[in-house]
Amino acid sequence: MIFITAKFRVLPDDADRWPQIAADFTEATRSEPGCLWFEWSRSVADPTEYVLIEAFRDDEAGAAHVQSGHFKAAQQTLPRHLAETPRIVNMKVPQDDWSFLGEMAVAERE
Repeated sequence: MIFITAKFRVLPDDADRWPQIAADFTEATRSEPGCLWFEWSRSVADPTEYVLIEAFRDDEAGAAHVQSGHFKAAQQTLPRHLAETPRIVNMKVPQDDWSFLGEMAVAERE
């Protein structure tokens, strides 16, 4: 799969509204057949920073994403709400879902 993590620094006046600002893009991307997940989190250290963790099934799914109409629309609408160009890590990994963090395994509770 293609595993992507991106950091978005949002303008302070838009930070609380970012989930709504990005909602159409988020929902459309989650509906793509090759999207495995597309999840936003807000930094606890910097309330203007959002972290996007996304994964796509393969190269074809990733290409379909960046060629989609909703991606092109996001390229036009989202940057006006950003304080800087987002930073990204993009890797291919040989799995198709999350693995368990064995070092912090949780025992069954009764």
